[in-house]
Amino acid sequence: MSEITRVAVVTGGTSGIGAAISAALQQAGCKVAAGYVGNEEGAKAFHAKTGIPIYKFDVSRFYECKAVVEQITKDLGTINVLVNNAGITKDVMLHKMTPEQWNDVININLNSMFNMTRHVIEGMRDQGFGRVINISSINGQKGQMGQTNYSASKAGIIGFTKALAQESAGKGITVNTIAPGYIKTEMVAAIKPEILDQIVAGIPVKRLGAVEEIAAAVVYLVSDTAGFMTGATLAINGGQYCSG
Repeated sequence: MSEITRVAVVTGGTSGIGAAISAALQQAGCKVAAGYVGNEEGAKAFHAKTGIPIYKFDVSRFYECKAVVEQITKDLGTINVLVNNAGITKDVMLHKMTPEQWNDVININLNSMFNMTRHVIEGMRDQGFGRVINISSINGQKGQMGQTNYSASKAGIIGFTKALAQESAGKGITVNTIAPGYIKTEMVAAIKPEILDQIVAGIPVKRLGAVEEIAAAVVYLVSDTAGFMTGATLAINGGQYCSG
């Protein structure tokens, strides 16, 4: 990487894909701040293992995001890498979905894009450098039964990325999306074995993805060699869904 100090924030950065991203960015030389909102014990264990500072805040709350960005900036320096990774699922068929189930997913998965990026984008523009990586999903590309809330939120991330990429390109800022398929995480491991077998059977490479494979793509997008890539969606799904 170049002489520019990378100060990276990873939301949902202490578990699953987010933990792998945080660790990989640290190994690549970034100063990393990992965000979390639940699982205090898990977050503290992650900090003890990696030494990466952790920050508790709710990405669905605009002013909590503002406060944590200010604190991280004070602690580590101007933020010029943001990985919007935090997300939840509340799966149910639309005809049975409650407003709370819809709004909770939209607020955490999609509104967080604005809540976090709004507070770092001006600093990136002033510095003339920035990397924003937004984690979407295969189901934001193809949809998924029982996930109208989740699929809508993850599809919205792709649109957000494309628009912000155009706004930011002239300021040395790239904005890209990664859309993972089924990745081997605790959440996926909790799926009933017979259902998981069916999922894997539908993946052409015949396996789940590894969190390290997503993290490696993030490290690439943060690097100088990715400076010509912006507004893109990297589909990392083992060939399960191929979009043109």
